[in-house]
Amino acid sequence: MSIVAEAPGFLQVFADGSVKRFDPEMVHASSDHQSSNGYKFKDVIIAPSKAITGRIFLPDDHHSPHLSSGRLPVLVYFHGGGFCIGSTTWLGYHHFLGDFSVASQSIVLSVDYRLAPENRLPGAYDDCFYSLEWLSHQVSSEPWLAQADLRRVFLSGDSAGGNIAHQVAIRAMRNKALDVKIKGLLSLHPYFGSEKRTPIELAEGAEGQVSMNDMFWGLSIPKGSNRDYFGCNLEMQEVSVEEWSRFPAVVVYVAGLDFLKERGVMYAEFLRRKRVKEVRIVEAEEESHVFHVFYPQSEATRLLQRQMSEFMKSY
Repeated sequence: MSIVAEAPGFLQVFADGSVKRFDPEMVHASSDHQSSNGYKFKDVIIAPSKAITGRIFLPDDHHSPHLSSGRLPVLVYFHGGGFCIGSTTWLGYHHFLGDFSVASQSIVLSVDYRLAPENRLPGAYDDCFYSLEWLSHQVSSEPWLAQADLRRVFLSGDSAGGNIAHQVAIRAMRNKALDVKIKGLLSLHPYFGSEKRTPIELAEGAEGQVSMNDMFWGLSIPKGSNRDYFGCNLEMQEVSVEEWSRFPAVVVYVAGLDFLKERGVMYAEFLRRKRVKEVRIVEAEEESHVFHVFYPQSEATRLLQRQMSEFMKSY
């Protein structure tokens, strides 16, 4: 069977539509849920009929002096991977998010949504918004969420996950019945695009990166759509001035050596043009795309975790 799309070492798509994924080292759920790094974790089923699952990280010592109410903020995280690969069980995500729960003294819910091309957009947006509804319903019955402060929920994700966080924030803002208050977005190296090429995408030597990004978009957007699909091109989505005035604060993290840095800066500039209440941009100058996943124990990753923690504490 011939291969029609491939991300070497991660993904192969065949002519009959079948898909083969090659996962890196993973951390599977254990019966004792304990980690030696100051947090515990367990896996949860969010929607059994749709195979949406998640992993909850909870710091062992969650009696921070910053928490006068005894409540913990919640970070809902969406992994990257061009909407086609990735999992919260990947070793890099597991260590990054577990350590972050300790650094930030927060509960982390990391979501495994259904992947493209088997489940094209807006499927990931649907699944990840549903995880917020699940969170609001489970607080009263899930012991690990007993201290969750649903008035201080933050959305985050890297690459495609940063894209998802944006769309979930819009849906949450529009859903008056959702008993969750989104206080901020922490977007890491977000993945957006458009039919119109940017200067960096047109530059000599960029062909390989552009081709790979185009491949992932082609596998993830609805059939018959192009890169001006609203989930790819921000300019194509209808959001009112009044809605933008209610959009939560955003911090966009970019990496100096990342091909997607330009798109991340454009995202921040787009939000500023829409007069979102607060938009920050933070650059890790000597780092590459999703470095925190590939090097979760690095000093650059520790700095990123501190920066994210400070943003959350400011809200």
